[in-house]
Amino acid sequence: MKINAYNRLSFRLARNTVLLALFLGMMLSLIQVVIDYVNEKNSLDIEIRAIITISHAPASQIAYNIDSRLAAELLEGLLEHPAIIHAEIIDTDNRILSSRERRAQESPYRWLNDILFQPTRTYSETLFVPQLNDFVLGNLNVVVDTYPSGAEFLSRATFTLVSGFVRSLILSAVLLILFYVMLTQPLVKVISSVSEVDPETPEKVRLPVPKGHELDEIGVLVNSTNNQLQAIDANLEKLRKAEARLKTYSEQLEQIVDSRTKELSEKNKQLIKSNHDLRVAKEEAVRRAKARADFLANMSHEIRTPFNGVLGMISLTLEEPLSEKQKEQLNVAYSSGVSLLELLNDILDISKVEAGKLTLENISFSLRKTTEDVSRLLAQNAHAKHVALYSDIDPEFPEQVFGDPTRIRQVISNLAGNAIKFTDSGSVTLSLRIAHSQQIEIRVKDTGIGIEPDRIESIFSPFSQGDTNITRKYGGTGLGLTLCRQLVTHMGGEIRVESQIGVGSEFIVSLPLKVDATISAPTIDEGLREYQFILIYQENNQTCKSIGAELKHWGLNHRILPFHQVQDLNLRKEPFSENTIILFDSRSVAPILVEHQDIEKVKLILVARQNIPSETSALAMMRIEQMISAPVSRERLYESLCRVTQLTSTLKEVDDRLIAPARKITHHVLLVEDNQVNQLVAKTILKKLGYEVSIAQNGKEALDIIENEEFDIVLMDCHMPVMDGYEATRHIRQNPRFDDLPIVAVTANVMQGDKERCMSCGMNDYLTKPYEKKALALLLEKWLTPPAHAANETA
Repeated sequence: MKINAYNRLSFRLARNTVLLALFLGMMLSLIQVVIDYVNEKNSLDIEIRAIITISHAPASQIAYNIDSRLAAELLEGLLEHPAIIHAEIIDTDNRILSSRERRAQESPYRWLNDILFQPTRTYSETLFVPQLNDFVLGNLNVVVDTYPSGAEFLSRATFTLVSGFVRSLILSAVLLILFYVMLTQPLVKVISSVSEVDPETPEKVRLPVPKGHELDEIGVLVNSTNNQLQAIDANLEKLRKAEARLKTYSEQLEQIVDSRTKELSEKNKQLIKSNHDLRVAKEEAVRRAKARADFLANMSHEIRTPFNGVLGMISLTLEEPLSEKQKEQLNVAYSSGVSLLELLNDILDISKVEAGKLTLENISFSLRKTTEDVSRLLAQNAHAKHVALYSDIDPEFPEQVFGDPTRIRQVISNLAGNAIKFTDSGSVTLSLRIAHSQQIEIRVKDTGIGIEPDRIESIFSPFSQGDTNITRKYGGTGLGLTLCRQLVTHMGGEIRVESQIGVGSEFIVSLPLKVDATISAPTIDEGLREYQFILIYQENNQTCKSIGAELKHWGLNHRILPFHQVQDLNLRKEPFSENTIILFDSRSVAPILVEHQDIEKVKLILVARQNIPSETSALAMMRIEQMISAPVSRERLYESLCRVTQLTSTLKEVDDRLIAPARKITHHVLLVEDNQVNQLVAKTILKKLGYEVSIAQNGKEALDIIENEEFDIVLMDCHMPVMDGYEATRHIRQNPRFDDLPIVAVTANVMQGDKERCMSCGMNDYLTKPYEKKALALLLEKWLTPPAHAANETA
């Protein structure tokens, strides 16, 4: 095999070595030239200064004697030096005593000399006679041409560089010959031997070791190659034997494949039959799932419709004059009905989640207000068990976030309700924070019975609780936590539990809710900043701690005086000003405050751990002007402070003003409802709200009535005989006359797609049964001017 000269290893080694040697040689030559250059510059300067020093004495005498002839001779002698081209002696008045000069040498290489050494150099020596106390007689000026010495330097530098390059070329040739003889030639012989091997019989070949290379790398390479060839011989022999065995195995495999093919053919027929059975089973499962969904929808409507009537009639009866015993009995009946309705909703929600039909809203809402509303609604249950219910919300928590308020409220309500149910004493705390991962974190912590570690996961299974004794003692279906986990998981979050038997449990819900940055926190009345607030409470009172955090967040002037026992308080030395408001959490503190010398100047607010009924006269005796109880919402706290300070509350919560009786009927409502009980409930509520009501039994009757009368809004039931609400709405929307007429769906259905179906047929809003006075009032206020307001405007 022939190798090109420039590809040979010897050539490449010689080339790389010579290039490196050439580079180093040139660098050394350059360094030598630079050193020579510096020395040449210095030597020229030293030489000229030495000549001037020698000429100093005679030049001084000449200047002293003012001898022009001797001066000319001296200057002629200086010009004998090849570098000096001009010399002159001048006196102190700059008069030339004598001057001599000659032309500088010319050369084509002079430009390089001028760059390196400058064209000329000028030297000046002051002339004086020591006998005259160094009296200055004049100056000796000499101009030097640098070319003579520079030409010598350039000649030496050229010789140095050229000789270095020639040495590198000679070295290259010598190395090339040495590498070829010692490396390339032996390797070429080995390659030739390998090239002569017959590919058909490679196992009999052995490579010769080049002479003189038995012990070096080439000899080791040849010996290793021979060893590999010997190993190849052995492997080839093994391969031949393996091929013989493989041929035998191949014949056996063909027989096995034939038998297996017959078996696979039989199994394939069975698989086709199984696939057919599976397809039939799948179609049957889909049919059953659809039937179950239809059954749930019908069950929801059929159960909720009469049940809504029951709850509606109970709520209407509660507004009538009744005895305390009758009211208590009806309240129990109403609470039981609501619990049964919530159980039905939980079952339907779990079915929707399992069927993958649950859809979530993503709207901006106040999670703070949702949490505070749940706390306020559950406070009565907690206080009935003498359990303190606290609401601990970070004052910096965002005003609104994006999410599904209904489902999140459902999760918080279930967790808080469970915590109250399984807590016999102590407290339940609802916390709201922004976690480090920028997720919303909802915590429900109680001091209840706790959960066994190995039972924590099972409590999230449907119809399961931590222990069978729990079901007997506390009741419940075990659906609440199952629904909570499914809803939280569906919203992209997680729920975890930390619990200890006999100490309590804490449920932590993390949700990836986006903050609505367009909503800013409400402002407070600047008049509050003129007051000083003093907060006196026991160290473990969570309500007062939350109040202190809110006061700090609002930037109000406040002080905190926590105590372990009332006896530890020493308020006599505390001066109170006229703008002081004291919030305290224990009635035992009131006598101490009443006895204070400045009590006439301050205003007192009692922060009760729970809603304890108190007589107005008893509060007046203790000089208490306001009483707030746990859980305390931000709006409720602010409203109490404004009442005490007689300022206007800008954070006031929505009250029941919308459901005040009307003094003047200004709006006409058409109620389309086929159930007579629901008709009675809805009509009674609407009349109490101050609206004029007309009733239609079905959609067809509603169309006839609308054609003949004017209505401000239509409350449309969806499922009715003759013509349902969907078809009736589509007929109404076909008439341009009714484009601006609000139509609100009122239905007992809560299944997936019901709301979307109502919106798609032309309805404006959606309200679920049972009819509730406040919900109905808010809906009508949304679409109409409330009658009470209209009456006030015209009064």
